[in-house]
Parts: sequence; C-alpha cells; structure tokens
Amino acid sequence: MSERALGNLRIGRVMELVQPFGRFDFFPDTTDEDWAPHSGWLREEGALSEDLIDIILPMQSYVVRTSHHTVLVDTCIGNHKDRPARPAWHQKTDDTWMRNLAALGLTPADIDIVMCTHLHHDHVGWNTQLVDGRWVPTFPNAKYLMSAKELEIFQEVEHPAATPAMNDSVLPVVESGQAMLVTSEHVVDDEIWLEPTPGHTPDHFAVRLASRGENAVIGGDLMHSPVQCLHPTWRPRPDFDPALAAKSRSEFMARHADLGSLVCMMHFPLPSAGHFKRHQENFKFVYDDVKW
Repeated sequence: MSERALGNLRIGRVMELVQPFGRFDFFPDTTDEDWAPHSGWLREEGALSEDLIDIILPMQSYVVRTSHHTVLVDTCIGNHKDRPARPAWHQKTDDTWMRNLAALGLTPADIDIVMCTHLHHDHVGWNTQLVDGRWVPTFPNAKYLMSAKELEIFQEVEHPAATPAMNDSVLPVVESGQAMLVTSEHVVDDEIWLEPTPGHTPDHFAVRLASRGENAVIGGDLMHSPVQCLHPTWRPRPDFDPALAAKSRSEFMARHADLGSLVCMMHFPLPSAGHFKRHQENFKFVYDDVKW
C-alpha cells in the first residue's frame, strides 16, 4: 500500500472492509425524491450501489507519520468482537486489517499514538485483541487519546453504536493505563492536533495535520457520504445530536474549504480524500488526484 506526502508528513490508509448499508436505513428521514438528483453521480463515484439500494462505506483507519510520532487514527472493527447486530463484524477472525498495516511497513509495536475520533464500535475495534481470554491493548507502546467527556457519557448512556464497544474495546485500554483522556481541543504538537466536531457523538473530534504550509484533516464520522456535502442536514441514524452534527458539518466544510485542506474521510469512496469546493449554498467533494 502507498502513502501520500503532506509537507514532511506521510499519510496512509489501513483498509478493513467495504460494506453496504441501506440508504433509507442509514438516512431515515430521506425519500426517493431527495436522492433522485444525486443517484447518478453517487453511483459513478462508488458511493451508491448499482441498484441504488445501498450506500457503500469503506471501513478504514489512517496512519500519519509525523516528524516525531507514528499515529494511528481510529482502529476500525477488530476481531472476535461480539456484534450480532452487524453480521459482517460479528466474531470476525480475518487478518485483512493487520496485513494492510504490515503493507505500510508497520507492526502494532510501531504505533506511538492511537487517536479515537469517537467511541463507536467500528472505530475502536482494533484498540484491543483477545489474548488468553482477556482483552488487551493491541498497540503495546501507544498512548490512546480519547475524549474524557465522551467516555463518561457513554459509560452512563446506552447507545447502539457505542455501548457494545465499552467492555471489549475501550475500558480495557483505560484499565491498562495506556489511555490518555483529553479534551477535543488537545494539541500534540505543531504538526498534529484535535479539532472539536461534536454531534455525531457527544465529543467527536477531527484530527488536524500541518507541515510546510500544507493542511489536512481526518474527519472521523462527521460525514459518511459525499452527498452530505450538498445536504449537511441529512441525519445519519447513529447521530447522537443531529442538530449539532449538522452545524458541525457546515462549519467544518467552510473552514477547510477556506484553508484548502486535504480532507481525509473514513467512509467516503476510495480514494476517500479530497477537497471541499463551494457549490451554491453548500459544497461538493472533489477527490484527490494524487495516487496513494
């Protein structure tokens, strides 16, 4: 697998799988009329299935090699996790994610920092591995940055996308002493820091990157499909606070359009990275033309 340069930094992907989700199940407030103007280009970009029934979402992590650290942003689904509501994720045993990490020349021991943009189960799964019947951190030398506020809320509030991960993917990291509980404005150094983007989850954050005058941002689950660039108010079913999430999406796009940031999304079709360009009252996503 290849990486993309950003100034002195390198950004790579670690793919786990690509999965369809029913478009009306994922965006429950939308109608055929809402989708009709967009079905053609979404299908051409690979964001919508040929029969127009499903949106298509890659499940991936990003690796960033800075001047000081090797950073992993989100850890996908993981193996041996009890996820009966999602058959493709349930008790998975494949080595795809680990092979793709190795294709970047990395082992789990090489990761210095794991950044959890939020605590949903498809973003923290490889936080841990099952070893001799116990969940242990996958990345033995890493500090895991996660939101203290979000951890507190999801320990108290049941949520279908967060609760399943607490006992097998989040709390074992906390108990190990490797968790670093931070605010969503935490700064690592002048090359990498967090940007608050709440709404999808209570304290969701994006990850900002900068080097030699170039900017990038890894957006986590702030947006799932490029159609949301045109319709930031479309509500994905997992959003914790839909109104706040819509506000965060609009502000995020405006900010990074102005900065000219390379925007790396978790679930947009490959290459999953590009730029926001203003279009009428909202934005369009123009994919990166650098091969990586």
